[in-house]
Formats: sequence, structure tokens, C-alpha cells
Amino acid sequence: MKETAKYYKDNPKAKAKKDTYQKEYNKKPEQVKKRVELNKANRKSHKNGTSSVGDGKDQSHTKNGMVLKPQSVNRGSKKDAPGDVRARGKKK
Repeated sequence: MKETAKYYKDNPKAKAKKDTYQKEYNKKPEQVKKRVELNKANRKSHKNGTSSVGDGKDQSHTKNGMVLKPQSVNRGSKKDAPGDVRARGKKK
């Protein structure tokens, strides 16, 4: 279990606060639009045979446009988009 997961497991109030923030953030029109775009691209790639449902691959927004990646790599990408880097803060 990673550090963040351990922290939220031990601090339910912090987890509730984070979940409340995420719920509001995910409602934002730009986030809904992004999610809809990725879902549409995932359906299209599965339909066209580039990948199949359940193959463990997802579409990802990157600097170079949309790319098909393994789901495990796509979660928490550190380099693909400026937002990923900014979300993690400055190096210590």
C-alpha cells in the first residue's frame, strides 16, 4: 500500500474531505467534457479492433494528443500532461 493510501486509511476525515473536493471537481464542465471525449475514444478503438474491451488499455490525453496506453501506466502519469506535473507540486 502506498503512502497516500495509508494516510487516507488512517485519517477518515481527510479522506471524506478529499472525496468531497473530487466530487465537485469532477462535475466541472471541462472535466465532464474530457471524460466524455476519452470514453468515446475508448469505445471507438474497441469497436475498430485496435483493442478489445477488457484488454487493460485506455485512451490517454498527452502532449501528443490521444494515445492508447495500459491502464496501469495511465493512472497518475507524471510526464504526459502539464497538469500531471503541476498537481504534484515542486521538487524538494
